Amino acid sequence: MRIGSSIGLAYWLNLGIASANTCPELVAFIPSASPLPESLYSTTMSLVVVCDVLDESFDVVIFINDAIKGLGCDFVSIEDALCSYERVNPKISETYDILAFPAHPCHRLIFSPTGKLNGDVDDSRNIYDAAVAGVKKAVAIGCEQPLLVLGPIASAPKDALWAEGEFPLLNAVLGALHALYQPLEIREAFPHKQTKYTELGVFGASEDLLKVASAIEEGRRVARDIGGSDPERMAAPRIVDYLQEEFQNCPDVTVSVTDIDPHVYPLMAAVDRATSSVERYRGRVVHLEYCGGEKVDTSLFLVGKGITFDTGGHDIKAGGVMAGMHRDKCGAAAVAGFLRTLSLLRPAGLRVVAHLAFVRNAIGPDAYVADEIITSRAGKRVRIGNTDAEGRMVMSDLLCLAKEEALHAVNPFLFTVATLTGHVIRAYKCYTASSISAVMDNGPARKLDMSHKLQKAGERISDMAEVSTVRMEDFEMCKGHTEYEDLLQCNNLPSSATPRGHQFPAAFMILASGLEKHGLGCEKQLPYTHIDVAGSAGLIDTLPTAAPLMMLTSMFVLPRVWSATK
Repeated sequence: MRIGSSIGLAYWLNLGIASANTCPELVAFIPSASPLPESLYSTTMSLVVVCDVLDESFDVVIFINDAIKGLGCDFVSIEDALCSYERVNPKISETYDILAFPAHPCHRLIFSPTGKLNGDVDDSRNIYDAAVAGVKKAVAIGCEQPLLVLGPIASAPKDALWAEGEFPLLNAVLGALHALYQPLEIREAFPHKQTKYTELGVFGASEDLLKVASAIEEGRRVARDIGGSDPERMAAPRIVDYLQEEFQNCPDVTVSVTDIDPHVYPLMAAVDRATSSVERYRGRVVHLEYCGGEKVDTSLFLVGKGITFDTGGHDIKAGGVMAGMHRDKCGAAAVAGFLRTLSLLRPAGLRVVAHLAFVRNAIGPDAYVADEIITSRAGKRVRIGNTDAEGRMVMSDLLCLAKEEALHAVNPFLFTVATLTGHVIRAYKCYTASSISAVMDNGPARKLDMSHKLQKAGERISDMAEVSTVRMEDFEMCKGHTEYEDLLQCNNLPSSATPRGHQFPAAFMILASGLEKHGLGCEKQLPYTHIDVAGSAGLIDTLPTAAPLMMLTSMFVLPRVWSATK
């Protein structure tokens, strides 16, 4: 037996339709809208609320839990199957496996254990990763209609934010949807492979939860499509085409595109020089803006690094480390995806402005080189130390633009989001599939505890972050060495071989953009947080994660639209 209807793109195209049991807070923040045609690039997500684990509509049941016994009356048939299989495999509670499920018409049960959830280091990823593993196994054996069932997870600590309310189930659904993503290039090359599934059932979910999960996944799809596609499919002009198509029917999001004018964005233009005369690679700046009504109480300004391919420039990435550099656009891709999620959840009172730099860092006779001195938008003379530090170059002028806009905005917060440094990978990336970003504040943001708040918001939803600190040593690193220049863009070592290699780039961007004039002790203070996702966005051998999209959604959006967050 199932309840409700399929929660897919049809829901988002009929935002004014709400069932009787829809969360009133969600309805209040999602005003009515006319039905709109489906976007060319949209994937149809069919998510269904199910209230019977023996629902015959599904071809596999995926059970996620921390134990196989004492499951309760809702899971009697599953417990019988697990206990029977335990006689064959006593280690069933430690590894995911496929087993016979005689009580269900499909006869298939995948058990994906979370392990105990009350240890020192257990978190929401135990559930998320278990869902990913279980769904991947279901896809591998040819199943197209999985039923996701989250058990009672009795060992989850009651005082953990991620264990509250429906958050455990939301993590499971998001993990399942991550595993079900079909890359854009596969969808385009093989029309019959538009999706890996026809329907995903979720036992015990509310319709509100599935609406939230669907909106987050649509944003992650956009981020993965852009961030994961190869350097030709997602060169800057084609990213523009994709985004204009994606947002053409989103009334709350405006899109504008500009060329890279060296008088407006001088640092970015230096990086773009090598390909500015090659039309299929020529850089673009994309401006996106979401406004949640007339009564705005918070304004977010997000600057995204979108390096479509990074050769390193004349400080070339030698020795085989250039492979995978199409992922250097994942920061801007995640920000674009966040705007897509906003367009669906439509939180009231929130204004979000995104400035995205899509540029190729190439080699050629017109490429910028070390030793050049370039004056930034903020009037700072910048000596180039390393052309492979192009990310801070393309973002600093946009951060200056965001600063100028934020001075006239309501309750502004500034962010840069980038796959910026190899150092952050060395510092925080594990040898597992773990996804951990680095977040660091300027003085006003640190006074508001922004990084720690982001960290807690991410922990609720499997989008982890470690908090780093920008200190005086980082600013000292960026000082010019001679009277010729104000700032040194970078040293000539890889960031991974440089002490504080992921902190001092934030200091550089603060100085190059003029934000140091809006720190603590200044008349007009502007909180700024840098998010380095080099270790969390997803390397070439994994799917892009869309980090920090879920963290930002958990922090700034869900409290406005979902009662489970209040």
